[in-house]
Amino acid sequence: MDNIVLCGFMGCGKSTVGKNLARKTGRRFVDMDRYIEEKEGMTVSDIFAQYGEEGFREREHAACLELAQSHSLVIAAGGGALTFARNVEAFRGRDTIVLLDVPLRVIRYRLRNDKKRPLLQRPDKDKVMADLYRQRRPQYLAAADVVVRGENTPLKTAFAIIDTLGLKK
Repeated sequence: MDNIVLCGFMGCGKSTVGKNLARKTGRRFVDMDRYIEEKEGMTVSDIFAQYGEEGFREREHAACLELAQSHSLVIAAGGGALTFARNVEAFRGRDTIVLLDVPLRVIRYRLRNDKKRPLLQRPDKDKVMADLYRQRRPQYLAAADVVVRGENTPLKTAFAIIDTLGLKK
């Protein structure tokens, strides 16, 4: 195992758990969406607005290929990144993909006041979230090498990953 790639639904804690995991294991943390933003010099929202979802997904795939060539990272994949087989294949075999599995009720609670995710800025956000969760969860499970419950605090979840993967603290 080289990199640890965290996947899961929005609000599952990929970034906060990832930062804790990186700190406790001496690895460098990379948030894939921030990586793409820095590389492109624009926000994910702006990339979507200017190039559409397909343009964003091309940039996301390029980021997966680039990050998979790095070493000793904890990578927080974007919520949709590992729903695409080509992105999973970029990491498969060398890196370990960890699903932070969090029940929808917990996700809803965590995201109840979210004002940043465009998908959730609509009156039917609970239905949209539930539909997307049901669609993506099987894809995350198929991509994951390891599944870790993500309902605890970010630090406890990071320690659960460390224990599951047999890493040194």
